Amino acid sequence: MPDDGSVLTSIHIYPLKGGRGLDLGASAVEAWGLAGDRRWMLADGNFRYISQREHASMARLTVTFGPGGGLRVCAEGHRPLLVPVPDLGQVDQVKVAVWGSAVLAAGAGPEADAWFSAYLGQPARLVYLDDPARRAVDPEYGQPGDVVTFADGFPLLLTSADSLGRLGDWLAADGDQPVPMNRFRPNVVVAGFEPWAEDRWRRLRIGDVPFRVAKPCGRCVVTTTDQFTGVRGPQPLRMLARHRRFGRELVFGQNIIPETPGHLRVGDPVEITEYAP
Repeated sequence: MPDDGSVLTSIHIYPLKGGRGLDLGASAVEAWGLAGDRRWMLADGNFRYISQREHASMARLTVTFGPGGGLRVCAEGHRPLLVPVPDLGQVDQVKVAVWGSAVLAAGAGPEADAWFSAYLGQPARLVYLDDPARRAVDPEYGQPGDVVTFADGFPLLLTSADSLGRLGDWLAADGDQPVPMNRFRPNVVVAGFEPWAEDRWRRLRIGDVPFRVAKPCGRCVVTTTDQFTGVRGPQPLRMLARHRRFGRELVFGQNIIPETPGHLRVGDPVEITEYAP
């Protein structure tokens, strides 16, 4: 049975990898993650992905969907950009690098490339992952057939509101301001558990959708970036280094893989079906 009061409290997708997130009340779950999550990405002149790690200003990009699943992008001081889903019969496909994997993606066209190049102040190319089933997850942590979009490594990232509360307590006790959950850019946020209980989860069910836990999520400089202004500070990485260091990683959240497609809604019960031995 689900833990009493353990629920899904929020759902988030990021249409453009590195751009601002969208808060949803419900979402379809596909083999590669939440519908619409990180199907678009920016690549540099060497066709390597661009993210908030290098450009904190990406946090200021308001990204929503336009007609037919296209991308609508707004940023202060720049004209709005509307990008249709590329017509695969009329555009080039390019091989782009995302961490250690290379994947074919469709170019969005020169207008979008020029807009993002001007915004970032460097050559940039907008690409669309037309077939998200062509990129496999890290085989060390996944199973044959596990796939992912342009997310860093796994279909969904889960975080716990209870763990964020404990982190906030640590920060406040040290004279720092607690940080909001959007710093961690999760897909699903759950509540009703002991802080850090997620460290011991191996399988769970949210609503009717079963998930496997792939690995803890190691955190980076993006967590220090205000997700509206793009301003960076030292926290919460310093506090995670003090309390949540596991080997070489500073951990907050768990990467999870759906075992079947389905649908999630805020308020769905959360049940832990398997724990680590």
